[in-house]
Amino acid sequence: MSSKGLIISNKGILLKKNAFVVVVKTSWNKPIIEELEKGVAKVLNQHEVKFITIEVPGAVEIPFIVKQHYANSSPLPDAYIMLGAVIKGGTPHFDYVCKIVAESTVQLNMQLTVPVIFGVLTLNNEVEAYERLGGIHGHKGEEAAYTALQMIQLNTTLKSSKI
Repeated sequence: MSSKGLIISNKGILLKKNAFVVVVKTSWNKPIIEELEKGVAKVLNQHEVKFITIEVPGAVEIPFIVKQHYANSSPLPDAYIMLGAVIKGGTPHFDYVCKIVAESTVQLNMQLTVPVIFGVLTLNNEVEAYERLGGIHGHKGEEAAYTALQMIQLNTTLKSSKI
């Protein structure tokens, strides 16, 4: 594989020069989402990856905006990161929202030529959120950003491969 047009980041990830990511986040559960976004920003900034953030009303709307952005964007971003936090309540609404967003993410990954990263927390309560924002389960915002970087690397490698 030729490394022309690629750079090595400080974490050893081979990145496309001028990599660009679009973060689509929900406005629900704002304090949780802001912490997720801080983790994403920290990692992308460390790797000198440009990004923009688009806010949507709810988690179900995230996949729609990813698809619309992709259809109307030129040049295309190198990846999308979806950020949300769905907290279980006393109705089946939680189950429907989680299923819709998860299945939509799979569909987008099968249809688009760039990766869509699932950074949506599906939680029983707020305590679980903070366990995933730097607590015992790490920082899921940072993990989503690292996943995006790794997928950009793999996608770039596959696109340039003669295999």
